[in-house]
This record gives sequence, C-alpha cells and structure tokens, in this order.
Amino acid sequence: MAIAHVAMPIAAWQYFDYWIPDGLDVARGDAVRARLGNRRSVGIVVAVDAASDFADRVQPIDALAGIARLPEDLMAMADFVSAYYQAPIGLAHALLVPPSASSRRRAAESTSAVADASLHAALNAAQAEALAVIGASETFVVTLLHGVTGSGKTNVYLAAAQRAVARGGQVLILVPEINLTPQFEGRVRAALPNVRAVTLHSRLAAGVRRANWDAAAAGDAQVVLATRLGVFAPLPRLSLIVVDEEHDDSFKQQDGVRYHARDLAVWRAQRRDVPIVLGSATPSLETWTRARAGRCQIATLAKRADVRARPPAVRFVPVRGGDAHDGVTPGLQSAMAARVARNEQSLIFVNRRGYAPSLKCAACGFESQCPRCASRLVVHRSPDRLRCHHCGHARPLPRACPDCGNVDLLPLGFGTQRLEQSIRAAFPQARIARVDRDTTRSKDAFATLRRDVEAQAIDILIGTQMLAKGHDFPRLTLVGVLGADNALYSADFRATERLAALLMQVAGRAGRADREGEVIVQTDFPGHPVYRALAAHDYARFADDLAREREAAQLPPATRIALLVAEAHARADVDAFLDRAFDEASALSRDDDAIRVFPPAPAAMPRRRGYERGHLIAQSADRRALLAFVPRWREALAAAAHARVRFALDVDPIGF
Repeated sequence: MAIAHVAMPIAAWQYFDYWIPDGLDVARGDAVRARLGNRRSVGIVVAVDAASDFADRVQPIDALAGIARLPEDLMAMADFVSAYYQAPIGLAHALLVPPSASSRRRAAESTSAVADASLHAALNAAQAEALAVIGASETFVVTLLHGVTGSGKTNVYLAAAQRAVARGGQVLILVPEINLTPQFEGRVRAALPNVRAVTLHSRLAAGVRRANWDAAAAGDAQVVLATRLGVFAPLPRLSLIVVDEEHDDSFKQQDGVRYHARDLAVWRAQRRDVPIVLGSATPSLETWTRARAGRCQIATLAKRADVRARPPAVRFVPVRGGDAHDGVTPGLQSAMAARVARNEQSLIFVNRRGYAPSLKCAACGFESQCPRCASRLVVHRSPDRLRCHHCGHARPLPRACPDCGNVDLLPLGFGTQRLEQSIRAAFPQARIARVDRDTTRSKDAFATLRRDVEAQAIDILIGTQMLAKGHDFPRLTLVGVLGADNALYSADFRATERLAALLMQVAGRAGRADREGEVIVQTDFPGHPVYRALAAHDYARFADDLAREREAAQLPPATRIALLVAEAHARADVDAFLDRAFDEASALSRDDDAIRVFPPAPAAMPRRRGYERGHLIAQSADRRALLAFVPRWREALAAAAHARVRFALDVDPIGF
C-alpha cells in the first residue's frame, strides 16, 4: 500500500499520511482531496512512501483535485517559506493551491509570440542602455532599475519581456496593488499584441482567476501580471521576473504566512537561474544597500522619458498661521485656481480618508475612542458615522457629548471627505473626484476614474496614496500635499523612508509631458532631510544618509530582526506570555553573542479588535545566526503557549 505525505491547509507543523487507492497516479506536487477530521480539504502531496508509522489510522485519498502537478521550484519554495518565515507547513503549501471555482472557464487559445523590433526601437538612449544591462545575461542576476518617476521604466520592462518571450520563455511581472493592474495590462497588450498575457489577483472572478492560473501552469500565458500572491504562480518556462515598485509595503503579507513577495521573487529567480528586475524611483533601503555594496547591478534612468518634461518645481508653504481653511492654505488654493483656469488638472494628496480624524468636545475635552482599539474613531459623512479604520466598528454621530452633554462637538483635522467639501465650495464649477478606499469599493470604480481623468472630465483629484504611484496623467500639473508632517512624529523607524518614497512618488505625478509641473507641500519643517531631498529630486543622497543612520542605530538593513507579536483579551495574559518568551529567548541566546533580545514592549497599537497586544524583538547583524536561533525559539514558544494567547513570528518585519 503506497502512502502519500500530504500538507493540509491548516496551521500544522507536520504532514498527514493517506493511502493511495489502486489506479490513482499520485506524485509529489499533486493537489489531492482528502478528509481532514469531519471535512474534506485540498492538500499538497509532498512525498510518496511505501509505508506509514500510522498505518492503522490512515485514510484514503478521495481524488485528485484536478489541477496541474505543481513544479519542483514551487514545492521547494513552500519548504523555504515554512523554514525561513517560520510558517506552518500546511499553510505554506496552501499558498500554492489556485482558487477553487464551481464553474471552470476554459482558458482561451494561446497565440504565438512574434518579435516586434519597434518596441526596442522606441526606447531612448538611457532606456536602451538599461535594457542592455538587464539583457546581458539569461541566467540569474538581480538588476535594480532605478528610474525617476516618468522615466519610462515600464517601457524597459516590456522590452525585456519581449526578448524573453521571443526566446520561448514566460515572464512574471509583480505589481504592488490591484488598482495598478488595469493600466499595466493595457500597456502590455498595446506593446505586445501577439503575446498572451493574463492577470492574477484577488478581485478577479473565481472562474477567470482559475482559468488564468491554468494558462500560466500550462505555459500558454507568456506574460503573467500579478499582485504579491502571483509569486507562487506555476510557470514552467519562466525566463524573467519583474517586480515593479519593489519598495512598496504591499508586497509584504501582514498576517497568516508573513512572507515578502519581492524577496521570494529573488529566491525563485535564483532557484530557476533567471534574471530578475527590481524597479523603483525610490528603492527600499534593503535593495539600495545591496546595490551599493555590489550585490546586485544597477541600471539608472535619471531623466524623464518625454524630452519636453522637466522635474516639477517644489515649493513649501507653512501650515501654522491660522490662514488655512479646512487644511488648504491660500497659496495652494490660488495654484488650484490657476490650473482650473488653464484647463489643467490638480491632485490634492492627503493620506487620511474620512471627514476628520477625530471628534472632540469643546467643553470637557472628550474625544471619540474606539471601544475595541487604541485609536480614535474617524468622522465620516454621507452617512454621518464614527468609524474605526482598524476594526470596522461604527456608530452614529452623537448629537451631544456623552460625558458632559455639550452640543458643541468639533471635528478635528481633515480627511479626504472634508477636503472634497471645502474644495467643492471654493470651486463650484470644477469637476472634482475623491479617490480613496470608500469611493473605489466597487469592481470597476478605479478603472472608470482613470478613463475620466484621461478624457479630461476631471479638474481636481482628491485622494490618498492610491493615487501616488504608477499613474500617468499628462494634463496633471499641480500636486498639493497636505498632512505630510504627521509622519515625522511616528515612532516607526521606517517612517522617514516611507514618507520620502511616498512624497517622491506623488510629486512625480506632476508635469509628465510638455506642461510645467509644480508641487506644493504644506509643512512647518521645510529643512527636514526628507523635504530637502524632495526639493533636490535626490533620493540617492537621502538613501545613503539614511543607510548610515540605520547602521549607527543597528536597525535594518544593517541588522536582521525577528518580531514576536502576541495578543489576548487580557493584558495580563499578554504580559505573562511575553515575559516567558523573553526568558526563553535569553536562555537560548545566552552563549551566542550574535543574538540580541530586547525586553517586551506594547505594540505600536496596544489594543486592536478587542485584543491587547505586545511584542518583543530578537536582532542580529548575522543573518545565519538569526535563522538558526528562530526555529529553536519557535519550538520553545509552542511549548510555552497558552490557549488564551495568540502569537506569531514575523521574520524581516516591515515595522513594529
């Protein structure tokens, strides 16, 4: 009786044994249906054996799951994810399983790739040089494509993809957000009309997503455009990987299996011995320091692709002084008026949705607080509600202060809704659109917005970071930035890096064609290094300076971190568990000078969704030492775990 060792989609650190019925062809990499307790699940066969240690309790496999056998590189990647990110074996392998679909749609017939020299001919000199750097090898090499916003990085990606497809290969292109896929897909189809391209992301209908996955697995799809989960797509003829906006935090999975898609893409490229391109105008400090140290090659696009375009002028205006109305200073309002008069477009950026961040009583100082999270409730309009942006808790706006009965309740600060109201009042004839999570919930909302902008049916855009990257609006000449100073008060060590990236990305939306662009940043700290770098359009110097600061402070990327996060309904349970976890970590690292363990501390948000939260950190400048320490620590934590406490290890966290 042949036995299959199967990874089932639960938080298990072991495989489950099933016997293989006669006539069923089962091998490593097959997805199978089998009973797990009282339900049937789809698992992945990791090995086939002649016998089992649990022969008297082994159940049969019901059937094959009806998907292509997973290739060895994906099976190896699941093993790597489990070992590196300390993820249960079952959950790591579950990432490889495509979405189920009750009604399967057949993938369209693939078309043959035809090389089109016009794509390469359209590149400017800098782009052609970057392509030559990327195309110098068909084997594993990491290339950082560092190009300013508007420099035409996408053109280089597509030219490199065309070469790979012409050689008979497949190309995986990862983008950080779903909203970027329609525009990118349109660029792919326009540039490579004879190439079969498919998308993979969570908003696709299950049948479409499954059909696209099948096309990738069969090798029919020559270009696969995907968000982070696409790093697990089966690609038998993989020849090139591209990670666009590689610095973006969206590539990091923040719950469940806490992998980083960019880093896994590099691992997969190395395993398959294919080149990988990491593209960004504002590279992550991890990638930047690797490139500076010579561990990956750099291709630079220092100027915008349109020869008429120039970097936007950057102007700083003070916020304090009392002359701002609902967050908008007179200088910014005048600049918007000039653009409306010239039939040009403006983007007003504030990274806060809702009407106002808080509701406060003018008499007693009461502020609206979420009962489940350590955060304030945000004022929303239409309908009038108080909402928590962390747990979703909502309640009607009170008519009076619940503490003192005062009816003079003040919305403090401003969000996208309040800005929209204020700007509509100031520009009643202007066509205005607000772009945030609230206005783009429907499937086609963002695509409709893009079409309206391109058709010049919108004069003023008001939005969050959804608008900060990857969008090309030729008539957009003004970017106004509000509330950027808030990030300077953050305790997160990555805050200034994120702010610099965000500002340079959003500033890059202005003046991308023949019209002059201007960026107006409302700030009380124009001399801060982040703002100086923005004004000089010099991310490289800023990144070098920040890397030296991190080195001095022994923070990533100078060191590696493993973050233990614990949560429970009672603070005492969290504290007791973390104290024991600290003792265990200290004992395990007592004879290892390479590991440093810090005492427990409250999480940045100490209460969320009704759970009290805390964490502690293990740190090392030696990556191998940390990776040897973490599995032993995890085993000790499992032995010390309490039913009332949930915990997770996050290797290479993006914040804490």
